[in-house]
Amino acid sequence: MQYEMTWRVQYYETDSMGIVHHSNYVRYFETARTEFIRDAGLPYNRIEELGIYIPVIGVKVDYKTGAVYDEVISLICRPTELSHASFELEYEVRNAETGQLHAKGWSRQAFTDKTFRPVVVKKAAPEVYEVFRRIYEDDH
Repeated sequence: MQYEMTWRVQYYETDSMGIVHHSNYVRYFETARTEFIRDAGLPYNRIEELGIYIPVIGVKVDYKTGAVYDEVISLICRPTELSHASFELEYEVRNAETGQLHAKGWSRQAFTDKTFRPVVVKKAAPEVYEVFRRIYEDDH
């Protein structure tokens, strides 16, 4: 399963050179991930109500070309790995009209309890595990 959404680059996201500041690509990844999981039927606030937290434990961005103010970009997110205690996603940020690649990357998130101790999500919160299993299996 792949998720895609569009976003219009805001002025405050750009730097003095008129391009999106590099730190905002990680924010774009977060936005895509959050909406992807919501679209799959389980928003983050519900996951936390079930006692599961999903901290980012790794992130990488490869920058290709700069997006600019007022450009409509596509935020693309796809699952690549699911284990009993973590998952990984890939991302692309592209111009929504031309498809030009601005950045790509990945993130790894852990499943934890509210004290940030790792949990086996299948046992700790079967409802959460089922959504992630479905996301992953739909893509593989």
